Amino acid sequence: MARILLADDTLFMRATLKKVLSDAGFDIVGEAENGKLAVERYEELKPDLVMLDITMPVKTGLEALEEIMKLDPNATVIMCTAIGQERVVAQALQTGAKDYIIKPFKPDKVVDAVNKAISRS
Repeated sequence: MARILLADDTLFMRATLKKVLSDAGFDIVGEAENGKLAVERYEELKPDLVMLDITMPVKTGLEALEEIMKLDPNATVIMCTAIGQERVVAQALQTGAKDYIIKPFKPDKVVDAVNKAISRS
């Protein structure tokens, strides 16, 4: 089963994603509460997929995405975004993100996005 890294500055969001993805049979191998830690944990854990929040402290999700794509051009990343960040989402997709989900998200949409991204990688 796919190994997933969750990066979101909100503990509640990480816990919610962890429950949804664990219940769907995915293995949550790590969590990060900012973009800098997301990049470090990506290097350390080499997950199959990263769920990366766009708005985070220390390093934004977009900055973290750029670094992750430099480390591994084949990285599978799904961006998590609030409504109204379409410009940033477009930039993330150009940078290499495979997909995005909009908060507040529906569990089935999260699982679908992860399954699609993994099957394409």
